[in-house]
Amino acid sequence: MTDDLGLAFVGTYTDLDEDGVFGFRVDDEGALRPTTAASGGPDPTFLAPDSAGERLYVANRPADEGAVVAYDIDREAGTLSRLNQAPTKGNGTPCYCSVDATDRCVLTAQYGGGTVSVLPIGEDGRVGDPTAVVEHEGTGPNEDRQEAPHPHSIRTGPDNEYAYAPDLGADRVFVYEFDPAAGTLDPADCGHVDVRPGAGPRHLDFHPNGRWVYLINELDSTVTAFERDPETGALDAFATESTLPEGFDGENITADVHVHPSGEYLYGSNRGHDSIAVFELDDEGAPSLVETESTRGEWPRNFALDPSGSFLFAENADTDDIVTFRIGDDGTLDPTGHVTEVPSPVCLRFVDK
Repeated sequence: MTDDLGLAFVGTYTDLDEDGVFGFRVDDEGALRPTTAASGGPDPTFLAPDSAGERLYVANRPADEGAVVAYDIDREAGTLSRLNQAPTKGNGTPCYCSVDATDRCVLTAQYGGGTVSVLPIGEDGRVGDPTAVVEHEGTGPNEDRQEAPHPHSIRTGPDNEYAYAPDLGADRVFVYEFDPAAGTLDPADCGHVDVRPGAGPRHLDFHPNGRWVYLINELDSTVTAFERDPETGALDAFATESTLPEGFDGENITADVHVHPSGEYLYGSNRGHDSIAVFELDDEGAPSLVETESTRGEWPRNFALDPSGSFLFAENADTDDIVTFRIGDDGTLDPTGHVTEVPSPVCLRFVDK
């Protein structure tokens, strides 16, 4: 009998009348054992658990109005019970959601609407109508992708006082003062940080030390490292590196980024090259590319690390599979497992044990 590394749920691109959220128990060899499948509404693509692992929040992407669906988690059975749903508003459907550190709010990014929203969480875990909807401004030089603002994610920083929203269309990371009790977002005094024109910022992650922040840029296939001021929330870029091997000249866009729990390594996903870029982080936080490991599938929109940092799970959206990689002592990846017939998997989230 193997030990349990945790409970995970996977969001997918699926229709309203199909199971779209899948549960898995993960053993100490990185194997995914199915526990449940539930309807998550149309295109339940992005997921966010609360800190206690008792509730799961799912971002819906229907054709008309986006919503967040709330679930209770039965940890022992690994199953979900639907609580309610609430609209995100903001003139678009959410492509991303996260839960703040106090478990009082769900934050969402509406790519097509150019907005970010905050939805309150009640004591019973249910979500309410937005307490804040903020419109972004800005464009970039890519006429096809940057004709308007397109926030692609939003999450709070290590102190929960600031929220960070990378905007692919505006080539900016917007910084907000965040009040979880009131559910408000107000522009921080530092404003926003601009990235290289045409970069297309998408997702970011925080180093365990809370000072370094890593942003993956979709359109130019790079990661940018920032120094973060915990007092003001400001970001100051100090390094940018390509996610692609030298000499690659094919088409590629990046997707997701995660820092290893040890703080020694950084990972980013490539779509087109269909790989995970592995970076080593030096003592000053600067990344250097170690390898690009094939995901053994197509279009890894997202990926996840288990809480122990032992395994990486690549979700290949176009080949309907999830591939497990063991993470070596040097941060490199070795494929160890493969789960098929998960329809268009695009987000895997662990629930804390």
